[in-house]
Amino acid sequence: MLNLRDTQKELLKKHIQKGSVVADFTMGNGNDTLWLSNQVGENGKVFAFDIQEAAVYNTKALLEKENCAQNYTLIKDSHHLLKNYIDCPLDAGIFNLGFLPGGDKSLTTLRSTTLPAIETALTLIKAGGCLMIAIYPGHEEGRLEGELICDILSKYDQKHLSAYRFNVLNAATSPYFIYVEINEKYKGGITK
Repeated sequence: MLNLRDTQKELLKKHIQKGSVVADFTMGNGNDTLWLSNQVGENGKVFAFDIQEAAVYNTKALLEKENCAQNYTLIKDSHHLLKNYIDCPLDAGIFNLGFLPGGDKSLTTLRSTTLPAIETALTLIKAGGCLMIAIYPGHEEGRLEGELICDILSKYDQKHLSAYRFNVLNAATSPYFIYVEINEKYKGGITK
């Protein structure tokens, strides 16, 4: 059976190499941050965001436990404020939406911050780069968040980017992901 997490990583590897600059816009417990850090190596850079102190603490503990290179910046702030922290182009970015695994499930990502964060992130992704968005429609905010993200991405001109949705058709509430590639030939700012 196809493993969606493995598929995500294979797609991301096409855009990430040693020395790349990437962002984990929802660090959670740090698993994606760690994976990104290992991919970019000690000469790369990882920016990681979360609003919860527990997420920052758990991520820092994981990175230290795994003797991760000091190539990361952990940011306790909302991902929609990413331009306050990132002033350089990104090779790739990840959003793993929903709630903090093992945390308070009433605290979830919200459309009100996720949608502007995605639109801003797209302006920072280099030509030939990508954005990966994991969506969890098993709760109401996740379902609505996913619908709005799909709607917004469907309005972008394909000469600028291509957005693909990967989901299990016979499991309506299972997580799915959206993979966005910025056209390699496109040099302007992303517009709809």
